[in-house]
Amino acid sequence: MSDETYLVTGAMGCLGSWVLKLLLEDGCRVVAFDISDNDNRHQLIIDPSYRDSIKYVKGDLTDLDQVVSATVGISHVIHLGALQVPFCRADSSMGAEVNVVGTVNVFEAARRNSIEHLVYASSVAVFGSAEDYSSPTIGPDEERLPTTLYGVWKCANESTARIYGADYSLPSVGLIPHTIYGPGRDQGLTSQPTSAILAAVRGAPYHIEYGGGLGLQFAPDAARAFIEAARLASEGSEIHGLGGTVASIADFVDSVKEVTGFDEITHGEEPLPFPEAVSSDSLEARLVSLAYTPLNESIDLSAKWFRDAEAAGLPLPS
Repeated sequence: MSDETYLVTGAMGCLGSWVLKLLLEDGCRVVAFDISDNDNRHQLIIDPSYRDSIKYVKGDLTDLDQVVSATVGISHVIHLGALQVPFCRADSSMGAEVNVVGTVNVFEAARRNSIEHLVYASSVAVFGSAEDYSSPTIGPDEERLPTTLYGVWKCANESTARIYGADYSLPSVGLIPHTIYGPGRDQGLTSQPTSAILAAVRGAPYHIEYGGGLGLQFAPDAARAFIEAARLASEGSEIHGLGGTVASIADFVDSVKEVTGFDEITHGEEPLPFPEAVSSDSLEARLVSLAYTPLNESIDLSAKWFRDAEAAGLPLPS
């Protein structure tokens, strides 16, 4: 058993579930912090023999006292809790409370409890549209030109990390995901590629509403990157792109068809309003052991996971 104890916020989400699964397999103690007690993704992703080892804390990121209390005795924090774009549009005040105030509370709790291993999720939404940059793959330090409130609030979180580093010498690592896919990804703008895999497994037609190129990140690979980043001896307030496979939606759809043998998956042409990819070179220089699952293999693993889950009666999106 490792002597590391991790607090994972947003623990009931897709990425949070995969982070918990891998940490438990590493022999670490884990505390799952989330305002939701819906464990559907945990049932889907985490073996029942491991779930008994999770300490669940139903807590609100906007309540500083709750966050401070949850971080007592914690050695590492992986902060993933946030409301995604559709929820931020529906209730912007709540989006700001959770995404901005909630992140400030996580940093403040880490400061008060002297936690020196803190990693948090930024987002490709901090950047502008692809045409705002000279290259389709941009560096993690490129100009922030967010086109959504969600992106604005993620910019605020990066600045929070920088100021906590400057004012309080609190180290942190921010990672910039693009398009996470795989079992458990069922919410948010970029969940549609995963929905396409599930639909193909079910033999149901599905249309991805957008096209263009995306930085595609298989959920288990992304979770491993967050874990290893949390273990770094951070050099101030770092920010890195999260690696994966850069591919067009057309290529992704072709791979889904090839892997599943189901042809009724289509896609739009209009690209999403951000760059195709964010370079992960700086992260890979810091974490030399990172590996990425090839696209066809990851789609095949996802399809098999969904088939097995349906056969076992595990909760899947309708």
